[in-house]
Amino acid sequence: MKSYTTILLASLLLSLSACKKDSERIEDYFVEFATVVKENSNYRFRLDNGRLLIPQDVKSYSGQEGQRVILNYIPLEGDAIRINFISNIFTGTIQPDGFPEKYSDDPVKIQSVWVGGEYLNLIFETEYHSIQHSIALLRDTSSESIDLYLSHSRENDPAGYPKIMYSSFRLSDLRRQADNSPTPFRLFINTYTGMRVFELDF
Repeated sequence: MKSYTTILLASLLLSLSACKKDSERIEDYFVEFATVVKENSNYRFRLDNGRLLIPQDVKSYSGQEGQRVILNYIPLEGDAIRINFISNIFTGTIQPDGFPEKYSDDPVKIQSVWVGGEYLNLIFETEYHSIQHSIALLRDTSSESIDLYLSHSRENDPAGYPKIMYSSFRLSDLRRQADNSPTPFRLFINTYTGMRVFELDF
């Protein structure tokens, strides 16, 4: 009876030990849009709230100053971070010429639109097969208000599968001289359910 109890307790302890090992907590991590800042050969990443993150090490990444990225990282002490992965996203500016002659209204499915830092950020879904799509942010200079149009062209890409795309457009050209008050603007995006209008501030 004693040996049976000993075996039972040993099995129970092994079971609890295994459960404890399996339930180890995964480290906290964050996924955010950020801007590349180069200091000589070193990379830093500025969040849209102005915070500058300093990675322990940057491996297998090459980006230019001002490139927008999706940054997956683990916070360490202070502003230090450990990077899990970095992915470049489309980074553009407002084009003052080209509307409406260069405007393309191939529809997209909007997931998120927001102004962060000095950028208009978009997450949207479109049907993709094998040909790279083109996007741009065009300004209607004939309008009395600030009207921006997201131009999206499938470039004759065949029918494919839903794909999430990310983009950031720098808005600094909208800043009023010697005026820190918000600058309102309208963003027009053609979706699968028709034209949507977003009223935003920079």
